[in-house]
Amino acid sequence: MKLAILSRAPKSYSTQRLQVAAIDRGHEVRVLNTLRFAIDLSRNDPNLQYQGKQLSDYDAVLPRVGASITYFGTAVVRQFEQMDVYTPNGSAAISNSRDKLRSLQILSRHDMGIPASTFVRDRQDVIPAIRRVGGAPVIIKLLEGTQGIGVILAPDAKLAETIIETLQTTGTNVLLQQFIAESRGRDIRALVVGGRVIAAMRRTAYGDEFRSNVHRGGSVERVELSDEYEQAAVRAAQIMGLRVAGVDMLEGHDGPLILEVNSSPGLQGIESATGLDVAGAIIEYIANQVGFPTLDVHQRLSVSAGYGVAELLIKTESDLVGKTLAESDLEDQDITVLSLHRGTAVIPNPKRNRVLEDGDRLLCFGRYESMRGLIPERRRRTARVKALPDEPLEPDHH
Repeated sequence: MKLAILSRAPKSYSTQRLQVAAIDRGHEVRVLNTLRFAIDLSRNDPNLQYQGKQLSDYDAVLPRVGASITYFGTAVVRQFEQMDVYTPNGSAAISNSRDKLRSLQILSRHDMGIPASTFVRDRQDVIPAIRRVGGAPVIIKLLEGTQGIGVILAPDAKLAETIIETLQTTGTNVLLQQFIAESRGRDIRALVVGGRVIAAMRRTAYGDEFRSNVHRGGSVERVELSDEYEQAAVRAAQIMGLRVAGVDMLEGHDGPLILEVNSSPGLQGIESATGLDVAGAIIEYIANQVGFPTLDVHQRLSVSAGYGVAELLIKTESDLVGKTLAESDLEDQDITVLSLHRGTAVIPNPKRNRVLEDGDRLLCFGRYESMRGLIPERRRRTARVKALPDEPLEPDHH
């Protein structure tokens, strides 16, 4: 396998470990500076220039795109995708995970446990927003922050309002998030590769610091995850479309709460905490997937007029529950089931004798008219009434 690692930090621990792991396994590998690429759109064939010369052929690319160059970095990854070069993390998945607000929007749509969060711009909406996330103390996050930078704990509503107003005057977007008191100073990082957790650690903040990031002096220790936490990490990575991901979770009273899904997780902390060859596992996964580049299924399969891809949800009231795929008559309706999703398990090309259960999700390709009646109705929103804190939080604009 000829592998390109996109990184602006060739001497960083993670980049060097990945490079050595690839060499040790007999692969040819180069570390390429993401900013030295030029995207060539002058010809019919998608192409890339590197340092002013046409890029040679690669079997796979492993993006380590920094937050400061997300736009250009994902454009380069997208061009590799157009060239049918395999990447474990596609450009769209990287973009979605890098945007804290967008990633939480995606996760909440799929009923993942996340801390109560809200995003507002008008000053008059700040106090009601604090109420919605459970009142002060409250976490304020910069949407563009990394490694714990731009995460503020506001102990009371007035201070939170002042901080947010100050940040907004500089054009900074901020997110308000519930403070999970029971997990203060601790979180879990699970490293997910190819749909399974290969390593996990608990990070504990230093002293009175509430942020547990290793870059801020936090300590790490190996942790064995329960099935609940492991499934949450795997499902979060799957939902975000990442095959290599660091999933950060808080330990809430009611179970795991997803904080963030990182598309370029650092390896030093988790390898030192667990003693595991995480870099090697990533390289081995990529080597096994080479030759199967990421495809935009909707784009590729929707070119046939009247046909496309849809996800069908099997619900309790459906007459499909308890039937096999053969008995479902989907084939007779010109619908092909590509995969069956049951919880965190993905069953590709399910057999005709597979019995359908409540909650199954079928990824199907077929005629739109045939699938239209099987697509569940759009969920209707219901009004939610939250108990307000004992003391009113009225804004004071004087």
